[in-house]
Amino acid sequence: MDNLDKIVEEACQAFAAVTQAADLEQAKTRYLGKSGILTAQMKLLGGLPAADRPAAGSRINQARDAISHALESRRQSLRAEALALQLAAEALDVGLPGRGIATGGLHPVTLARERIEALFASIGFSVAEGPEIETDFYNFTALNIPQDHPARAMHDTFYVDEQHLLRTHTSPVQIHYLEDHPPPLRIIAPGRVYRVDSDATHSPMFHQIEGLWVDETISFAHLKGIVQTFLQQFFERDDLTVRFRPSFFPFTEPSAEMDMSWGDGWLEIGGCGMVHPAVLKHVNIDSEQYQGFAFGMGLERLAMLRYGVTDLRAFFAGDLRFLKQFN
Repeated sequence: MDNLDKIVEEACQAFAAVTQAADLEQAKTRYLGKSGILTAQMKLLGGLPAADRPAAGSRINQARDAISHALESRRQSLRAEALALQLAAEALDVGLPGRGIATGGLHPVTLARERIEALFASIGFSVAEGPEIETDFYNFTALNIPQDHPARAMHDTFYVDEQHLLRTHTSPVQIHYLEDHPPPLRIIAPGRVYRVDSDATHSPMFHQIEGLWVDETISFAHLKGIVQTFLQQFFERDDLTVRFRPSFFPFTEPSAEMDMSWGDGWLEIGGCGMVHPAVLKHVNIDSEQYQGFAFGMGLERLAMLRYGVTDLRAFFAGDLRFLKQFN
């Protein structure tokens, strides 16, 4: 019992000399552990006379409290020292000028789509949408595309299973809309489409804008007027001219390719034609009473021409240097 003051003094000195938290726990075990020095003193109580045990036990408890207090005090000191080192290492110079917060912007394809929707809305067209995973019926059959048509081949189309596929054009939206809305009607159908193709001018996923107008007195002349007016407004060029070359599409008759020019040379811009009677028949519309026209264009193609982009892949590369130009 006479060594208790010396044990407390040694423990305080040992704790003060520790510089790492792990070493402090080892020092604690030496004095307060199950086999520690103070625990050994407690075991000696059994050898004392019964009358002396209470006083001796009290002294041991006082020594334990003193050592525990010194231990906790050193713990707090080590924590404070570690925090000070961390703060010094992570110090910030609040006097440095700020970097600023860069503002985002819409993607150029989105900008082109919004402009197209606004232009067609100004002449009474509604926006229609449909599923990107389509059935064979809506993507091909209802559009008068025969079973042996090359577009149905695996090398052109992404098939999900035997009856479902990623739509290859936005024309199926026409069928969905005609099923639920009797004519007269005017719609555009912008959206993503998918084909097995990838190079500087093609992407396996791209966007199309489909147009449809069905009424009792619609003719090819209406189609020509709508397309030319739209392109002039979209590119903001009154000198833009459009020509129509005879072509073939299973879902239109007659069909034409659309080219545009505002200087030297012509550039193909899409396909169009009068809705084939077989397509109207699939949606139970009398082709003797109603007729209509349809056209389709690539959104990326329009955006590339409007913004002077020469490589389609720039739209999908995610390069912030490219995208910041459109903020």
